[in-house]
Amino acid sequence: MAVKITDTCINCGACIDECPVEAIVDEEENPTGEEIYYVYPDKCVECVGHYDCPACAEACPTEGCIVWDECKEGQTCADYRGEPGTPVMDAC
Repeated sequence: MAVKITDTCINCGACIDECPVEAIVDEEENPTGEEIYYVYPDKCVECVGHYDCPACAEACPTEGCIVWDECKEGQTCADYRGEPGTPVMDAC
């Protein structure tokens, strides 16, 4: 997974509207059953080729809600990404 949404998510929908590859789903479609939004790891491209920083994190009103996750082989991962668990906006 490239980025993930933490449990500080307020379910506002800002990230869903900004995702260029439709990798984010709301709490009703979250496969983990949690009542937060979810980023599908096989779809997220960290906005590489779309924006300078992940658009979901830029749109999110909750500070530190969207963090970096492990970048696995075969996934698109930005060169500037931070350590897993650190807020995405700290690197942008």
